[in-house]
Amino acid sequence: MRLDKFLKVSRVIKRRTVANEACDAGRVKINDRPAKASAEVKVGDIIEVQFGSRPVKIQVLNIQETTKKEEAGELFKYL
Repeated sequence: MRLDKFLKVSRVIKRRTVANEACDAGRVKINDRPAKASAEVKVGDIIEVQFGSRPVKIQVLNIQETTKKEEAGELFKYL
């Protein structure tokens, strides 16, 4: 699954366009490497998103094309 879509489906970032812009600005890393919005996300990957001065690290636990709001937290865990 694409990185921007995963960030939206997991509700780490609310909109896919915002996720796309964050990737283009270099504020998103996969396994400590800068990632483009089209990068593939796999189970076990560690994603770091820079929200202002606060970095957020998550580990991918599951990948789904769509999810309900209540189930979105099951796709990742905070590190």
